[in-house]
Amino acid sequence: NISGALCISQAWPGMARTIYNDHKRFLETYLTPYPGFFFTGDGVYRTSEGYYQLTGRLDDIINISGHRLGTAEVEDVVNHHTAVAESAVIGYSHEIKGEGKMPAFLSLKPLSWGYCTATLTAELRELVSKKIAKYAAPEYVQVT
Repeated sequence: NISGALCISQAWPGMARTIYNDHKRFLETYLTPYPGFFFTGDGVYRTSEGYYQLTGRLDDIINISGHRLGTAEVEDVVNHHTAVAESAVIGYSHEIKGEGKMPAFLSLKPLSWGYCTATLTAELRELVSKKIAKYAAPEYVQVT
């Protein structure tokens, strides 16, 4: 039973090999933190039986009106909505709050494809407001 950073020791098909126009940043971000390993940026928990559970991004913290919030926290609440299959929350510049946030990518479950975006946005804002706080409620929802 241990928590830490998820790192991979061998290359795999489809892995990133650089960041466009910034290879130095790629090396510093993914290969320098743990020499000899590819750092995924994710936290992980390993049980005594050898099972792994991803715990979220280690570097995705949004500062909203002075509150530090992990994107994984919001994604976890959004994913509890019955229509949502998966989500990804990102931060963006906001004139008043410093940073704002939105579920940038929201995939719906097959039977929920006809869901009205305005209704879904309102329900997600209410859900996040109740589970975390009003300041954490998504300002925008984009269904992909």
